[in-house]
Amino acid sequence: MIEALKNDVIVRKVGGRFKLAVLMQKRMVDVAFGAPLLVNQAGKTLAESVVQEILEEKISLDLSGGVVEAETDSGEPAAAPADDE
Repeated sequence: MIEALKNDVIVRKVGGRFKLAVLMQKRMVDVAFGAPLLVNQAGKTLAESVVQEILEEKISLDLSGGVVEAETDSGEPAAAPADDE
C-alpha cells in the first residue's frame, strides 16, 4: 500500500477523500494517454508517482473537476489544461 495514503495529510491537501480519488483517477488516465509525469518515476508505480505529484503540489483539482498543472516559477501555467469535451 502507498504509505502517503495511510494518513490524512494528502486527503486534507486535496479537500477530501472523494476529491483525492477523482484527482488520482483523472491524472492516471492523462498519463496513460501520453501526458508526462511531473516527478521522477524511478521504480515507482503509476499510482505512487501520482501521489508524489499531489504531495509536491505539482497537480491539483480545479473547480470544474479537471486536473491542473501547477504554475512554473515565472507564474505562468506549466501547460494548458486539456479540454475533455
